[in-house]
Amino acid sequence: MRRVVITGMGAVTPLGNDVETTWQSLAAGRSGVGPLTTFDSEGFPVRIAGQVRDFEPARDLPTGVRWRHLSRAGWFGVAAAEEAATSAGLGADGPHDERGVAMGASVGRPDLQLLVDVGHERATTGNAQAFRRQAPRLTLQGNQNMPVSAMARLIGATGPMVGISTACSGSGHAIGEAFRTIQDGDADVMLAGGYDSLTTWLDVLGFSLLGALAEGYEGEPRRASRPFSGDRSGFVLGEGAVVFVLEDLESARRRGATVLAEVLGYASTMNAWRITDSPPDGSGAIQAMEGAIAEAGIGIDGIDYVAAHGTSTPGNDESETRAIRKVFGDNANRLLVSSTKSMTGHLTAAAAGLNLLAAIGAIRHSLVPPTINLERADRKLDLDYVPDQARPAAVRAALVNAFAFGGTNTALVVGEPS
Repeated sequence: MRRVVITGMGAVTPLGNDVETTWQSLAAGRSGVGPLTTFDSEGFPVRIAGQVRDFEPARDLPTGVRWRHLSRAGWFGVAAAEEAATSAGLGADGPHDERGVAMGASVGRPDLQLLVDVGHERATTGNAQAFRRQAPRLTLQGNQNMPVSAMARLIGATGPMVGISTACSGSGHAIGEAFRTIQDGDADVMLAGGYDSLTTWLDVLGFSLLGALAEGYEGEPRRASRPFSGDRSGFVLGEGAVVFVLEDLESARRRGATVLAEVLGYASTMNAWRITDSPPDGSGAIQAMEGAIAEAGIGIDGIDYVAAHGTSTPGNDESETRAIRKVFGDNANRLLVSSTKSMTGHLTAAAAGLNLLAAIGAIRHSLVPPTINLERADRKLDLDYVPDQARPAAVRAALVNAFAFGGTNTALVVGEPS
């Protein structure tokens, strides 16, 4: 079986528009949550989010990318892909059919937006036949293939292409499927990760109506995302992109690439329980974690850190804690567990990618990012969640969790290069 390593990383997040700034912010326990600026949120029940700041597509995207044809999420994805490819030393030259792309992202909803626009036009004009002409680029912006094809052009990839929309586990699935693609010999190099931007009026309203978002933090947005805290009340929407270069180890050696980490295991499961809630007993998540650890072949005592899904919703945090307890048994008492969402909000389809970035950072720098805003104990949550400050620790291998609406789960194991 081919060994798969990570040779490049790229990121555009609420903490910074590159990997280094994002990692330094994670390590420092900074929050990127602030007022919503993507639309006029006056009157909305939630007016905060983890937004990408100071990003200008005309300035920050590669020359030649038709950024007007991309969605806001697509901008972030392509920028992160360029950073990942550059850091890995990949250009558009090389054996193109041995390179591919796998990305997790939310599917655009141009039909729903068009329906809303038509309704608005009819209501404001009084004309029942009113129909607003849409710019053709709006159709392209809602197409999930547009950012992926732009990423493929960055590295001249003509091999496998995988676009995945499995909500909050999207980038976990994409990275895992890229791992499988290389293992199976169908590609030598894959750009893999996720990008998303659900900071729209439609998404904020929808998640608010579900009762999933933290409310009442407009005056102190940085305290809103509170994973594992006894007073947590919901998650905070975020946005961004995190992309990696996954590569066959022998290919990386031939190129003289720097190996950042090795992907050791991957598993995907389905809860088949409820659409919006994780099972209280942690099932689904348990099977995913057990499967990834089994493939890694290092045993539960080989895992030092869990980059938790940790959404800040009462049900998810309890379910994930129980799942970790079940999988690790007494070993759970020595584990370090933390949630990046405490600092960025929920990057939805890009969330697993951010967790993987945190895990690789922990391995490379011997420093585990904290869970901030953990201010009140919950007697049901009894793991070491690394509260408030990063923890120096030798991390040999880390488990990366992602669990999504609809019941999809992924787990990845990543370890230090050898």
